[in-house]
Amino acid sequence: MSPLLLSMKTATCAGLITFVLGLLIAKAVNQIRNQQVKILLDGLLTLPMVLPPTVAGFFLLYLFGVQGILGKFFLEFFAWKIAFSWSATVLAAVVISFPLMYRSARGALEQVDPDYLNAARTLGLSETFIFFKLELPLATPGILSGGILSFARGLGEFGATAMIAGNIAGKTRTLPLSIYSSVAGGRMQDAYHDVFLIVVFSFVVVVLMNLITLRKGAVR
Repeated sequence: MSPLLLSMKTATCAGLITFVLGLLIAKAVNQIRNQQVKILLDGLLTLPMVLPPTVAGFFLLYLFGVQGILGKFFLEFFAWKIAFSWSATVLAAVVISFPLMYRSARGALEQVDPDYLNAARTLGLSETFIFFKLELPLATPGILSGGILSFARGLGEFGATAMIAGNIAGKTRTLPLSIYSSVAGGRMQDAYHDVFLIVVFSFVVVVLMNLITLRKGAVR
């Protein structure tokens, strides 16, 4: 599989997983009343955002490597080797991009006027109905922005992927790893091609972000 297709496949799968997890966990954290617990959880969940990707990749390798606790578990009970496989590229992208989705979703949900939600509760509406029919639509622009950012971050992930998935051609060599390999091997034309693709996709992400922001401002 080409690095472009592999990167798109990885970023799409990771983006979907991150979108669902980030939204649900952001909702759960917002419901916590204890501020100390909320601050602690928030720090742990956003830690991959400030850690060097290679450090995050090291922890992933420690946990999901062949000799790691979780790696052994999946290998023994499911015959599923995660490290140095395509699954590892998705895992790395999810861990690194998750904080972007989580922070965006949490901020968007916090900006929803609680008076609307309380009014709906007084009418006897269920929490599930309120979340999907009222809270979620009001927070949609911020949530979509987080989803787009996490997809772009997964597309450009390098450090953690190199640690846990390696740089295996046709299997785990995503576009960033392909650029590195091309430069290291003196194949500058190939590197220029991959860099161009990354720049184009990044530009599209910026445009989409701007469109969402403009739409949000127009609605207000």
